Amino acid sequence: MTRPSVPAADALIGQKRPVLSHGFVVLVDYMGDDAAIVQAARVSYGAGTKSVRDDRGLIRYLLRHRHTTPFEMVELKFLVRLPIYVARQWIRHRTASVNEYSARYSIVPDEFDLPSADEVRRQSTRNRQGRGEALPSEIADRFRADLTRLSEESYAAYQRALADGVARETARLLLPLAYYTEWYWKIDLWNLLHFLSLRLDPHAQEEIRLYAAELAALAKVVCPVAYEAFEDFVLGAAQFSRAERAALAALLTGATTEAACARAGLPLVRDDGKPMTSGEGVEFLAKLEALRASVP
Repeated sequence: MTRPSVPAADALIGQKRPVLSHGFVVLVDYMGDDAAIVQAARVSYGAGTKSVRDDRGLIRYLLRHRHTTPFEMVELKFLVRLPIYVARQWIRHRTASVNEYSARYSIVPDEFDLPSADEVRRQSTRNRQGRGEALPSEIADRFRADLTRLSEESYAAYQRALADGVARETARLLLPLAYYTEWYWKIDLWNLLHFLSLRLDPHAQEEIRLYAAELAALAKVVCPVAYEAFEDFVLGAAQFSRAERAALAALLTGATTEAACARAGLPLVRDDGKPMTSGEGVEFLAKLEALRASVP
């Protein structure tokens, strides 16, 4: 038995893919490919069982029906350099093996993230944890100047503490979230696809979406058929709740959007008569708009 190899992926091992001002993603190694998914799935047929599906059809069937175990046979190992504030979001995904650069043992490099002026925006009125409209340039410039000044002052204080003999594990408390950390991150393909389904979403923070895009590009090289199925059945799909299905049924019988939503219990108007800006009804309308936009 030989180790599965994807020549296009082998050529990418060790290459730094830049993200943000000082970050990167590196494919360190991988185990398995599309064929490994098929191999794991077919073993469940048992001796004498014959399948007529081709490999691509089988992978698409498995992903479409969420048969997860065969996808777990593929693993990818990355080296990632990222700002601490992105790492704090990333680490919420508890389905990977992680080993992080330790500021208790090592000195933190003098590198902090500085968002572009375009990325310094107002608090969103619809997404409580996201950004919205653009700010006046003078406010964005002041924020960037403050971030630069505070980061530089913090690092100077960090260096002074180290020079005075303060333990590294204590001196690191002086550094802000904008500074970078680094880790090895190993994950199986199924959980990587779940990570990507969340972190490629437009509602995710822009910075982690940039990292997710690099991970996705590498996963697509290692398992192109599986990633294509993921694009078709997850990224490009729309899920409808029971109430939304009832509204769709009403629309198909000729009801107006407002009447269909009312019949299905999907509110579009607040108690004071003003249109809702969030909630199940608004999300359903957004799905309908996305469907309309996909029509040639």
